[in-house]
Amino acid sequence: MPGTLTHRPSRAALAALPSVIELLEDPAFRAGRPEVLVGGDLLDAPVRWIHTSERSDIARMLDGRELLLSMGTAWPEDDAGLTALVESLAEAGIAALVLELGTRYPTPPPAVLESARHHGIAFIVLHREVRFVTLTEAGHSRIIAGQMTALRARDEVREVFTSLALRGAPADHVVRELARALGAPVVLESLAHEALIAEVPVGNEANVLADWERRSRSAHRDGDRWLVVPVDARGKRWGFLVALPGPEHPAGRRNVLLQGAIALALGRLADGGRDEWATLARRHVLDPLLAGRFATSEAMAARLEAAGVPVTDRLLYGIALRGGEPTAAQIESWALGVGARARALPVPGRSGAPVIVVLLSLPAHRPLDDAALASLPRALSDGARVAITVGREARDVDAATLSLHEALDNAREPAPGEVLWVERRPLSRLLSSLRDDHRLLDHGERMLAPIVEHDQRTDGDLQRVLRAALSHPGNRTAAARAAHLSRSVFYQRLELIQSLLGVDLEDGETQTALHIALLSRHQ
Repeated sequence: MPGTLTHRPSRAALAALPSVIELLEDPAFRAGRPEVLVGGDLLDAPVRWIHTSERSDIARMLDGRELLLSMGTAWPEDDAGLTALVESLAEAGIAALVLELGTRYPTPPPAVLESARHHGIAFIVLHREVRFVTLTEAGHSRIIAGQMTALRARDEVREVFTSLALRGAPADHVVRELARALGAPVVLESLAHEALIAEVPVGNEANVLADWERRSRSAHRDGDRWLVVPVDARGKRWGFLVALPGPEHPAGRRNVLLQGAIALALGRLADGGRDEWATLARRHVLDPLLAGRFATSEAMAARLEAAGVPVTDRLLYGIALRGGEPTAAQIESWALGVGARARALPVPGRSGAPVIVVLLSLPAHRPLDDAALASLPRALSDGARVAITVGREARDVDAATLSLHEALDNAREPAPGEVLWVERRPLSRLLSSLRDDHRLLDHGERMLAPIVEHDQRTDGDLQRVLRAALSHPGNRTAAARAAHLSRSVFYQRLELIQSLLGVDLEDGETQTALHIALLSRHQ
């Protein structure tokens, strides 16, 4: 078998080289009427250079991957010598041996043919005399042209990703460009093997991201045909770029991935401690859930699992936090403290006010309860000002999506420091399921338009007052306190509301209709 090559070009350099079969198909070689005696897969070997020699000791002058041209004029006379010659060429790692017949050998020497087969060397004979200088010129032109193409490709790749880094392109855009350039899925993962940003063809997420952590660890350890390069700079490592198998790239797939890693590292150095990756990672799992932008539930589950939010055999909850200044990192840290995993993301609430939406994953045997949730405000820097809404318990992606929307739909209901469980509010739960029904929206608009327009004209608080009154039916003292008004001013506001709407706020059916109208404006 061929020995260790003296010359070890990179994989990218090999991809730029012509193969033996490609050279044989060149018109210069075809003029010699080549016949392949030992070929098959051996003809796919890349050719680094073309060498001509008649010497029997030429092997010591070779570095490997050459195509050797010879007329055999100085080859050994005996079969043992010919066998030893081919063996030495195999140890040198040549790509192919090409013998021109006619000068010394009218037919291929059987010993050479047998030894070439034994040692796995492509062996070709030329039946027509051809000037070797013509063959070397043609072959070297192709070799150099391929190398120049690879150099240009590397320059283009370097220019693209340098430009991205200088423009401050976000990490997800860099990953997207890498996937486009490589024609394969690319994942930016954390040091803990969580898929932070995954650029995967739609419909292929389940195959690519399934069991990501285990497969990633295996790839880091054993190679597993995945390309893995670190993202680091100045002695600090932030994560890894992983490219799954794909077509060869003229610049070399590893070179492309390395340029992407450099762009990402420069972005982290310029990040100023903001940890843009964490924010993008949260968006990449929560935005598709909220917008329904995923092909199948299985695909979304794979994306969540790969991002470190387990779904299988878990209880999932959508949670919304309004008020105060909690951070996603604080919420996710709280989740770890109660034995859960979470992803949190600030989003616009249904009313336009900012809300932090949270997807919480708990073990199936430990549902979320009041005690665990009570510890959340304590984990926040200003938890007393935070209102919390919890969607229904879910066991799969589709139900978790509904739970997230329930939490968002009702995020304006609880007062600061309060917790609202949608599961315990049947009317809120019903209206959340009907949030897209135009009849519900029309009902809310028709009933509340006069006080909505009044509040807009006067920067008033009639909607807040009405909400407080309906939240505390029969207890005007508590309602006035919830509206942050004195009893006398509160009663004045109620009279104005009745006048503008033309209704009796003491009527039970009217109260129900107004309550539904208010809730519909939050959907």
